[in-house]
Amino acid sequence: MMKLEEFAEINMGQSPVSSSYNENEDGLPFFQGKADFGKINPKAKVWCNKPTKIAEKDDILMSVRAPVGDLNIATAKCCIGRGLAGIRAKKDKCYFKYLFYFLRSKYNELNQMSTGSTFKAISKNNILNIEGNIPEIKEQKIIVSKLDKIQDLIIKTEEQIELLDDLIKSQFVKMFGDPVLNEKQWKKTHLGDECNIITGNTPSRNKKEYYGDFIEWIKSDNINTPSNYITQAKEYLSEEGEKVGRTINANSILMTCIAGSISCIGNVAMTDRKVAFNQQINGIETLKNNVIFMYIQFLLSKEYIQSTINMSLKGILSKGKLSELEFIFPPIELQNQFADIVKQIDKQKFEIQNELIELKKVKEYLMNKYFN
Repeated sequence: MMKLEEFAEINMGQSPVSSSYNENEDGLPFFQGKADFGKINPKAKVWCNKPTKIAEKDDILMSVRAPVGDLNIATAKCCIGRGLAGIRAKKDKCYFKYLFYFLRSKYNELNQMSTGSTFKAISKNNILNIEGNIPEIKEQKIIVSKLDKIQDLIIKTEEQIELLDDLIKSQFVKMFGDPVLNEKQWKKTHLGDECNIITGNTPSRNKKEYYGDFIEWIKSDNINTPSNYITQAKEYLSEEGEKVGRTINANSILMTCIAGSISCIGNVAMTDRKVAFNQQINGIETLKNNVIFMYIQFLLSKEYIQSTINMSLKGILSKGKLSELEFIFPPIELQNQFADIVKQIDKQKFEIQNELIELKKVKEYLMNKYFN
C-alpha cells in the first residue's frame, strides 16, 4: 500500500489572464474543466499564449471542482485552469495508464472528500493522501492491457449507440426540417396551447409520513442520462405524499427547468410509468401529439429553449415561459410515421445497450479485482 504522493506528483491548475485566451491556436491548448473532456482525451476549444500552469503529455487531468474526480489523459503539453489538476506518474514507480485507472477506481472516495456548500471541490492534500496497491510496473502494464481492451470495446459500443441517436435526429430533419428554423413552414404554436404543463414540487420534509416507497420521486439527475427514459428514482413518496405531490403519467415528458448551469436546462426524458417529480422539473403531457415526436423535437430545440433563460436571474424556465415557447406541430399521421421509424431504430439500440451493460459489468469486475 502506498500513498499517491509516493508514486505521483500533482500540479493544481490556475486560470491565466483572460486576455491570453484565443481560438486561433496561438499558444498551448487550454483546458478549464470537465467541459473540455472527451471519453479518454480532452478536446481543445481554446488556446492560451500566456499559460500559468502547464501539464505535460501523459499527465492525468482530474476535475477538482464540481464535478470532482472525472479524468482524461493529456495528449500534448497544455495549459490547465483552476478546475483541473495535472497528476504525473513517477516513472520509476507507476505507469501513467495504471495511474489513470487507479484514480478512476477512487472516484467515490474523491467525491466523499470534496467540500463546499455551493460547489464541491477537493484539495491537493486530499488527493496526495489517497492510498492504494501499487504493484511492479511490469504487472501494472499487464493490468492496463486488460482494462484497455474492455475500455476500447465500451467506447466502440457507445459510439454505435450515438450513431443510432444521430440517425433518429437526421430522420427527423429529413421529414420535418430544422424545428427552430422551420424551413418547411409547419404550423407553429405555443407549447401551452398543445400540451398540459405541470411544475413539480417537494412535499414538506417536516412530515415524514409524506416519504416512503409508494411512488418514485424523480429529480433532475434522473433526466440527464444517456437514456431516452427517466431512470429509477432513489427516493420515493408515500401514498400521503403523492396526494400533496405533483405526478405525471406514462407517455409524457419531463424537462429540467431549474439548474445551476444553463447547459442542464432543457434536458428531457420520456416517462414509461406514473411518477412524482420535484420543482426543478416541468412535466409535459402531450395530449393530441405524439410523445416520441415531441421528445426528439425538444432534443433538437435545446439551444432555442436555453436562449430564453437569464442565468443572472437564477436561470429558471418557468411554466409560463415554457408555455409561451413555439414549436412545430405537423399532422399527427406524419408524427406517428416518424415515431414508428424511431421504434424500429430503438430495437437495435436496445440490443446494443444490453451489450454495453455486460461490458461495463466486466470492467467493474476487473476494476474491483485489481484496485479494491
